[in-house]
Amino acid sequence: MNLELSPSVKYWSQFFHPIMMWALLLVSIYAAYLGLQVQRTRNAQGEQKKELIKGKYNVRHYQIGSILLAFMVLGSVGGMAVTYINNGKLFVGPHLLAGLGMTSIIAFSAALSPYMQKGANWARVTHILLNFTLLGLFTWQAITGVQIVQKIISNA
Repeated sequence: MNLELSPSVKYWSQFFHPIMMWALLLVSIYAAYLGLQVQRTRNAQGEQKKELIKGKYNVRHYQIGSILLAFMVLGSVGGMAVTYINNGKLFVGPHLLAGLGMTSIIAFSAALSPYMQKGANWARVTHILLNFTLLGLFTWQAITGVQIVQKIISNA
């Protein structure tokens, strides 16, 4: 059975990945903010700590991180699927390789959660380093993604 998508569906499907990933970049920045607030809460004393605890930054960071993990994996696989559907191949280059690296980094970072919950400082430091690396790669990916979108539009 050979399922062929209409040219219109194939064309417009190419924009789902970049829109989703730009939204996830913004959510990632928010997750970083929450993570910094978790760290502030951990280091605070007395009344300041009591006030920061009310923000439930740890819970919100964990929940946003879970959403990011799920949608980043979905976005990565979806982007590759749409590229393959539209071109019959993947374009192996910096954008794809960095995207696969990002997917691996976020999975590894999330896998550290049980160790952080048990108080392992090595896991916390590794988690922070991985996530700031992820944010840097994500920003670069957003820029190269815009270039790819511009190429798609100019070839239409």
